[in-house]
Amino acid sequence: MKLLEARVAVVTGGARGIGRAIAEELVREGAQIIIADNGASIDGAEADPGVVESAAAALGAVGFAEDVAAPGAAEKLAKLALDRFGSVDILVNNAAILRDALVFKGRRDDFERVIATNLTAGFALLAALTPVMRDQAKRGRPPGRIVNIVSSAGLIGNFGQSAYAASKAGLFALTRVAAMDMARSKVACNAVAPFAATRVTESIQPANEEQAQYKSRALKISPKYVARLTAFLVSNQHDITGQLFGVRGRELFVFTQPRPAAQAELPADAAGNGSSLGRIIERELAGAFADLRTDLEIFNTEPLI
Repeated sequence: MKLLEARVAVVTGGARGIGRAIAEELVREGAQIIIADNGASIDGAEADPGVVESAAAALGAVGFAEDVAAPGAAEKLAKLALDRFGSVDILVNNAAILRDALVFKGRRDDFERVIATNLTAGFALLAALTPVMRDQAKRGRPPGRIVNIVSSAGLIGNFGQSAYAASKAGLFALTRVAAMDMARSKVACNAVAPFAATRVTESIQPANEEQAQYKSRALKISPKYVARLTAFLVSNQHDITGQLFGVRGRELFVFTQPRPAAQAELPADAAGNGSSLGRIIERELAGAFADLRTDLEIFNTEPLI
């Protein structure tokens, strides 16, 4: 049997880029899939249903051309999966848009639109599909699997990406909570931070030479490596859950997750004494401070491909 034989998957943003590579890999491994993608431009402004229709036809998949951020779209997707296949086992939250701006130039409506697509839609799909996965597990079906595609921008930060970074950081937090909430049902939920050539990397406007080098290197990396890791994580070959993986070509890594890095004990009067607090922070905590390099600079090394 193939890795995902008889499994049913929903892949959002699955008609192009990393999402398309994931969809192709899941099909190769035997899954029946629904590709949810409204064919929007990278900023989410222009939809084209022909994009998902073409991808679905090429892969023998079912296409869903509605905006996953629209009210009721997640419930429609759940119903479509049950009506067409009778079950749903896998969710890959990959749909994302970009509307970059420095924080002092950003617009609230742009920020909210990015959050709606990249984060709120992910929650809505979890809320719609996890009850199905729980019921299936109670009936003895192998437990479901969830992968959220996040970004190093949401873990480390990058210039001008307040909306995108906030949405991806939120999606990672959602991964942790979903892993905890679904643990009793043995439904695993993990996050993957991908490094690959996509519309996102193509749209990078380098702020310095290091970022220009990063972009040049990133555009060499095929998304197939992300797809392979995702296919494993949505399989029942493991019980890994609540983890944050990165994949960059043939490099596979697991990220640390926020935990106290250093600790200091304050004297009784320190709460009202700024000078005392400053000295304690400098002496006990400053060595554990994170620098202000962007994710593009931190990962500006030659990838293994």
